Amino acid sequence: MKKVIIIPARLSSSRLKNKVLLDLKGKTILQRVFEKCIKVNDAVVYIATDSKRIQNSCLNYTSNVIMTSVRHKSGTERVIEALKNLQYDFAVNVQADEPFINPLLIEKIFEELIKKNVQVVTACTRLFNSDELFDSNTVKLVKDINNNALYFSRSCIPHLSKKNQILLDQKKFFNEVPFFKHIGIYGFKRNFINNYSSLKKSNLENIEMLEQLRILESGFKINVVESKFKSIGIDTEENYIRAKEIMEFKFNN
Repeated sequence: MKKVIIIPARLSSSRLKNKVLLDLKGKTILQRVFEKCIKVNDAVVYIATDSKRIQNSCLNYTSNVIMTSVRHKSGTERVIEALKNLQYDFAVNVQADEPFINPLLIEKIFEELIKKNVQVVTACTRLFNSDELFDSNTVKLVKDINNNALYFSRSCIPHLSKKNQILLDQKKFFNEVPFFKHIGIYGFKRNFINNYSSLKKSNLENIEMLEQLRILESGFKINVVESKFKSIGIDTEENYIRAKEIMEFKFNN
């Protein structure tokens, strides 16, 4: 069984300019992601991009760079093009702005794809603070009793009818009431990729600006792995500052 990891990387970003090439303790954010991915057992890692600047940067540490079309509207579309000429059974899409992604979580995604009758797998972690819960840059999800995603949103889901419940005792509230933060990683079986290519961009995807909703709205299931691994997706200047603080702590301790 052949396992492939694709990291889709684009230069343009509306919230944080050229973010994947920003420095993170002497290496780009993208290189940090790549170095996490190559720790995964028995998987080959590729970076997929439409940017010559990104390609030139990547060639300093890997030759596994696949140039793709500039017309793609989502990372998944870029991944699908990159996979066209590759031999694989299972593919995992790791976001280029997740420098703290844990290799063990990626291995868990592959494990779920291999052992379960599922086509798509993603991941989540518990939310424990109100800042993230109400931050539109933090994607939340709800899932069913079989750990299949019901919905993803930038809004607080499920809806809180009494927000003051959090203010009374935030720690107690989040320990008792489960809220989940989406982790930007997707695993696909090869036969699903052909299905995805034929799916049209959905209404919910357009509203929320979340590409995974195309899959749900088209009637496919997304299985969700709950993880205790903490990761930071770098979408904003605040995220970037926090990531640099974490790297400083790691190097100084």
